Amino acid sequence: MKKKQLRQDEDYKLLQAPKKVKSDFVNTDTWRVLRIQGEFVDGFDALADVGPCVAIFGSARTASSNDYYKAATKTASLLAENGMGVITGGGPGIMEAANKGAFEAGGLSVGCNIELPLEQKPNPYQNISLEFRYFFVRKMIFVKYSVGFVIFPGGFGTLDEFFEALTLAQTSKIEHFPIILYGSTYWKGLCGWIDEFLLARYAAISPEDKKLYRVVDEPQEAVDCIIGVSKENGLI
Repeated sequence: MKKKQLRQDEDYKLLQAPKKVKSDFVNTDTWRVLRIQGEFVDGFDALADVGPCVAIFGSARTASSNDYYKAATKTASLLAENGMGVITGGGPGIMEAANKGAFEAGGLSVGCNIELPLEQKPNPYQNISLEFRYFFVRKMIFVKYSVGFVIFPGGFGTLDEFFEALTLAQTSKIEHFPIILYGSTYWKGLCGWIDEFLLARYAAISPEDKKLYRVVDEPQEAVDCIIGVSKENGLI
């Protein structure tokens, strides 16, 4: 079988096992540590004064005619009207929808773009546009500057953001901010699997862990949840 050719981006290079060859300093792990440090510094510096923001996730493949695209635009617009910034991955689809909603409502719209094997072109609806080489740096920025996550239908990357947020909240590594799944029809199967297998059949999570996230079907419902919890926590 023909071996699939992968573009060797910075994450790929970082995660390669060491080989018994000498290389230039700029291709060593030591040099990559410095680049990683630089990404953290740039991100912290750019977002130091942004105030409370909400991260919105979802598929880059969602068309602008899709109802979820329209709902993400509305959700971001409502957040902006309530004085909250919006952070996305900066690309197309749901990310574009959320940036567009915040941008057109006159709010703060942040895009955290990432190098990908399939090039992701930044969408044009960003007040602040950051570029990252490393997924884990980008993911930390999402968590550090957010007071809530709204997760629209998406693929592996979207699921990764969802479960990482749950893990950090479950283990008390972060404040328990709202983690919201938008679209009960889309998420029904996953939530059912969590209930049946993780909780009931294998007791891999506790009943309290079910309270770490909620499912909504209206933009206003998502925004009300985030605004309410943020006020309780003195964040706004």
